[in-house]
Amino acid sequence: MSIRHGLLALLDQGPRYGYQLRTEFEARTGATWPLNVGQVYTTLSRLERDGLVEPAGEDEDGHQFYAVTDAGRTELRAWFDTPVPRTNPPRDELAIKLAMAVTVPGVDVSAVVQGQRRHSIKALQDYTRLKGRALAGESRPGVVPSASNDLAWLLVLDQLIFQTEAEIRWLDHCETRLAQQAEALQAEARAAEAGGGRGTAPAPAKRGRRLRA
Repeated sequence: MSIRHGLLALLDQGPRYGYQLRTEFEARTGATWPLNVGQVYTTLSRLERDGLVEPAGEDEDGHQFYAVTDAGRTELRAWFDTPVPRTNPPRDELAIKLAMAVTVPGVDVSAVVQGQRRHSIKALQDYTRLKGRALAGESRPGVVPSASNDLAWLLVLDQLIFQTEAEIRWLDHCETRLAQQAEALQAEARAAEAGGGRGTAPAPAKRGRRLRA
């Protein structure tokens, strides 16, 4: 998740202060990736350091506003125009967990897979219910209803649903792999046991040399 570029996108629509940025970011993403104000101001400081935003005055309550610079707009357009790279995929905790589980003795990998599947199915059901409410036009607490915010939330929900569906299919695949490996190991054990029980055939008798008369 690029908080940096998300904040630039919001500032591109006009100056804002930290709490406004946090509220609008969460409104557009359905609070799927919640931010705290400290993260927002830390990111703003780095953006200001890099010349992408600049202070834009304070209001009567002392809120410091920030505005995007021309360099910031250039950075934002480059972000929108550049595909998200997949050459260095983000670390996936579930994939790492299963990769480790199959190499650590004593771990019931099937139980790990089944537990994760139950959790993922429940998450999928929750996302689907949220999507149904969004499609029915139900407003979310603390979010100002608007066509753009609603569409943004639906796109995030769709991504979460597709991602979770793919995760469940992958878990099914992992379980099939585990079953195939268990069968292969059992077959090897049976073959080794059968081979060890067989008697060895006697060596053929050597022929003596024929003596000349």
